[in-house]
Amino acid sequence: MIAYDPYRWWKSTFSWRGTALPLAISRVLIFLLYAVLIQALYEYGADAGWILEKHFLGIDPAGHAVLGSLIGFLIVFRINASNTRWWEGRTLWGALINNSRNLVRFASQHCTEPDQLARLLTGYVVCLRRSLQGFRDLGEADLYLSDDVVQRISRFGSLATGISQEISEWITVRYRRQQLDSVMLRHMEDLVNRLTDAQGGCERIQKTPLPFVYVAMIRQLILIYLLTLPVVLCERCGWWSPVLLAAISLGMFGLEEAGVETEDPFGLEDNCLDLVACTMTVARDTAQLAAFAVTETKRSELS
Repeated sequence: MIAYDPYRWWKSTFSWRGTALPLAISRVLIFLLYAVLIQALYEYGADAGWILEKHFLGIDPAGHAVLGSLIGFLIVFRINASNTRWWEGRTLWGALINNSRNLVRFASQHCTEPDQLARLLTGYVVCLRRSLQGFRDLGEADLYLSDDVVQRISRFGSLATGISQEISEWITVRYRRQQLDSVMLRHMEDLVNRLTDAQGGCERIQKTPLPFVYVAMIRQLILIYLLTLPVVLCERCGWWSPVLLAAISLGMFGLEEAGVETEDPFGLEDNCLDLVACTMTVARDTAQLAAFAVTETKRSELS
């Protein structure tokens, strides 16, 4: 995800990285050349007698305007759907961060070895992040997990699910040691349930793209519109028609590509969520909460 200053208007206007230009520029150039060809055919083909103007200009501008309005509505629908998915993904990762903090904070006050829980939670979010990004290995999660835990979770199809089981086992062990009563146990398990609910929400977003029928229809209508637009503009705009077509195609292709990129908020593109920063936030905060509890315990023992 690109961090930018919303008050620096010129810098964001003329940016290249993170914009739709790298994604749409090839198609824009193709349609620019196509519009130049149509305009040349109109300008010189009629004079040479190759075509008849009354046959060449047979598209009603009013009907074309209605089609353009329909396409604009569909593109807005696509962008809104993608933005909803993006923001829901960010909300779910916010829940993962908050519930991880709450778990370690509570455990540090009532349980021994809260640093073990902190490492499990960090490994959990790392494995979840890599799974959402299409990887099936531990990545850097093995830095936080013991060899025994790695061996046990390797049996699971989802490594994050395996670690959530290890977190529940850690809580159960503390309950058996009578460090937690039944109310505390239910509270901590409720926090674990919220973690797995957020995991399920992220997996739902990743595995359920926008229905193909919408995507195909939008692209088909854009193609029809842009293929016929030069024929509508060539008489009225002259050699400005290729420029107008390039600007319109940039808007349509660019907005459609923006919807495509934000449809999967967990990807590796520039405008996807910065999940590395989210996982580092969990690693930092849970480790600090656990370390603070250990320090306070030693201080109370010395006093």
